[in-house]
Amino acid sequence: QVQLRDSGGGSVMPGGSLKLSCAVSGATNLVNFMGWFRQAPGKEREVVAILMTHAGGVIDYADSVKGRFTLSRDTSENVLYLQMNGLIPEDTAMYYCAATLLLSTGDWDKSAQYKYWGQGTQVTVSS
Repeated sequence: QVQLRDSGGGSVMPGGSLKLSCAVSGATNLVNFMGWFRQAPGKEREVVAILMTHAGGVIDYADSVKGRFTLSRDTSENVLYLQMNGLIPEDTAMYYCAATLLLSTGDWDKSAQYKYWGQGTQVTVSS
């Protein structure tokens, strides 16, 4: 089993920044894809950024956040981070840390493929 504990959400004005954290514990050798999804009210859960640990640490981002968000990992502490800059109201959502084991990269952005989830942390961008 893998446990994920995400934190760091809050309320910011447009153009502001937040940094989310996800503490990963348990049998981390069981996962090779880990990162962040988000879900806004009335919308489906969507991928934000994913780290593929087996592929040399390749990171993929949703087009909507490229250039503004950065996913990183502290391997010594087993913590994932999501640095979010240039936040816009459309970024308002519940953000979830997620992890899973996939045999190919084709489904990297499909929430249904992810087995382990954090409890979520709310991000609100509003003036």
